[in-house]
Amino acid sequence: QVAESGGGLVQAGGSLRLSCAASGSISSINAMGWYRQAPGRQRELVATIPSDGSTNYGDSVKGRFTISRDNAKNTVYLQMNSLKPEDTAIYYCAADIRRLGSRFVYRYWGQGTQVTVSS
Repeated sequence: QVAESGGGLVQAGGSLRLSCAASGSISSINAMGWYRQAPGRQRELVATIPSDGSTNYGDSVKGRFTISRDNAKNTVYLQMNSLKPEDTAIYYCAADIRRLGSRFVYRYWGQGTQVTVSS
């Protein structure tokens, strides 16, 4: 299971921090990441962070958002600064998890958390 928290309503220029925790019988987690989907648009990459801690960002959030992870807690975070109205979307967490006793890695998605930025 993967569950997000931390969404909400914020004014333009403000900040929010999203969290996502993976739970269950976890052997290992490869990449974790954040994606978002605005009304009428396709889901897009926000940021990803593989197990080695390197990071990758979508062009629209570079310099404003920071992704990090706590491997001990199976948790990934997204610090969002200088938010803009166009950042309004449902934000989804994804985690590539190998369960105990399995040799396969599956991508698990959270239910999503709404982020709304008012102008």
